[in-house]
This record gives sequence, C-alpha cells and structure tokens, in this order.
Amino acid sequence: MEVEIIIRLLLAAFWGALIGAEREYRGKAAGLRTTIMISVGACFFTLMSQWIGGAGNPDRIASNIVTGLGFLCAGVIFRSDNHVSGITTAATIWSVAAVSMGVGAGYYFASACAALMILIILTMLTFLQDKIDLINEHKTLRITFKRSDAGHARCKELFSTYGIKAKLLVQHRTVDHIILEWQIHGSKHAIESLYASLLQDPIFEELVL
Repeated sequence: MEVEIIIRLLLAAFWGALIGAEREYRGKAAGLRTTIMISVGACFFTLMSQWIGGAGNPDRIASNIVTGLGFLCAGVIFRSDNHVSGITTAATIWSVAAVSMGVGAGYYFASACAALMILIILTMLTFLQDKIDLINEHKTLRITFKRSDAGHARCKELFSTYGIKAKLLVQHRTVDHIILEWQIHGSKHAIESLYASLLQDPIFEELVL
C-alpha cells in the first residue's frame, strides 16, 4: 500500500515536471514548480478522496478539485486592453491536474497518454501556430495625431494599401490630439510594412503596436 502511494505521487510529479519544464522554458506564469505542486496536490486529493469516501463515495473530495482549480486558473489569465493572455497556461493547469487525478486513481496508461498529448500540443503545435501567424496576425494599434491632421483618412488609406483589415475600437479626443485604437488583421509582412510606413509618415506623432 505504501509503495503504491509513493509510485502514484512520483508519477504525478514526473508528468507535472515534464509539462512544467515546457512552460518554464517559455517563461509562462505557471512554471516547473507550480505544475509539480498542482500535480502532486491533485494526485494526493484523489487518494484522500478514495480513502475518506470509501467504496460508496470515492469522489467525495476529488469532485471539488476542478472547482479549486478554477480560482487558480483565474489568477494566470490577464486582460490588457483588447488582448487576453494566460489562457493556454490556465488550460495547462487544468489538464495537468486531470492527468494527476488519473494517476491518483490508478489509471497509469490513460494518464501517460494524456500527458504525452499535452506535451505534443504545447511543443509541436507551437510551430503550426507560428506558421498561421505569418499568414494572419491579430494586433492592436494605437495612433496619436494632431486634431488638425487628416489622420483617420490616412490610416484607412494605408490599411487599404497593405491589405490590412481594421476595426476602430476606441477614439479619444484631447485638446490638441486625437487617439485612435485599431484592431488590425493581416500577414506578418503586411503589418510590418504598415508599421514602417506609419513611422515615416509625419502626420502621426505616436505609435503603439
């Protein structure tokens, strides 16, 4: 019994370490130590659930693991203006806990398959995502120009020139300036060319991409 407990906890820590190493390498919020702690904790909660609940109610504690993870996942999701980050990290936390619950319940093969699939998704599919970004990137562009200049029309002209799809999100007026915030879509090359043209245009005083 004691050996089986140690094996399950070590396996949970092992899979958590592999997935956490990938997150740590990419500098994400939930890195190596965090994912190991989540893995061991979820595994131990599952074991405790089986012991306390017994044969009649083995999911007594384990059923609340997902609820607790919700608070943890919420802490790694951030929204800045119109950009949301941390969703993949939150999904990784959720998935790592699921793998560890499987280990704690004794489903070693299924847990190993799930952990390997998570690693493949996080590593291999990143290259595919980079290829997609080359074709179509999503960026937020903030532009500041004087109220006397035709900055709005100039923006639309440049968007059309480089084949950029744009949506005006925010328009703010001060005493002397107008600030426009656009959500733009286009290829990486097109967006880089657009940004270079905006930098060279004397109408625009400040650019944030």
